[in-house]
Amino acid sequence: MYLSCCVWALTASPGEVLSDMESLGFRWIDIRPDFAPLKEVHSLSERHSLGVSSIAASFGVPKDASLDSSDKKTRGRALAHVEQAVRDCAALGGRVVYLVPGPNDSKAALREYADSLARVAEFAAERDVKVCIEHFPGTALPTAAATLGYLDSIGHPNLGLLFDIGHVQISGEEPASVLREAGERLFYVHLDDNDGKGDLHWSLLDGVMTKETLRGAFEALKEIGYSGAVSLELNPGLPDPFQALKRSRQIVIECGSEFMLEY
Repeated sequence: MYLSCCVWALTASPGEVLSDMESLGFRWIDIRPDFAPLKEVHSLSERHSLGVSSIAASFGVPKDASLDSSDKKTRGRALAHVEQAVRDCAALGGRVVYLVPGPNDSKAALREYADSLARVAEFAAERDVKVCIEHFPGTALPTAAATLGYLDSIGHPNLGLLFDIGHVQISGEEPASVLREAGERLFYVHLDDNDGKGDLHWSLLDGVMTKETLRGAFEALKEIGYSGAVSLELNPGLPDPFQALKRSRQIVIECGSEFMLEY
């Protein structure tokens, strides 16, 4: 298990962002497809001794593209976008590409989405990249439980769950219980806090999260043998995102030191 950080918490040039990540002590980062051209990301990450742990492939999708569309061309454009994210992730040595469900929860849309996900998972498996779905309140898969059930219905071994602790605070699910239920289906973790109502991405312990809850989540992660990334995902609109990341990183170290293998 190792600590990563979503680069979109900071709003500067790619070079400045990665310089800040290095100065904060991070060794791994999450990026989006539109963060910077592949060659630039590769050069900058090497310069700042940062590894890319994942790419958030739901960002930068063309407006006329959707993985859950019944129109083949619309789905094809979305698949092409995600497959390019997979290629880039593999080229950067990344391990995971993750997706956020759309809002359409109709049976037809969920069938199309499942078919798209199975295709992406197979494509990614050939490149040693995992694909995971992030449970997200307000989407077709608003809870971790619903997302796990959906993943089981697809049944692809290279398709798993991205667990977001802030999202289960909104959906009312108990973090440690969700993690234990996920088990081997857990492929990625996001850490952020909120007021239990909105997806605010506050600094850790600034909302309803407690040290006990966070420590319990780390304990559950260790119990299930999770060895992937635990990534901070904070809001760039916070008063001082840099200090928020610095403080949240320290909280992770304090609460997870006996469970984390690498910072």
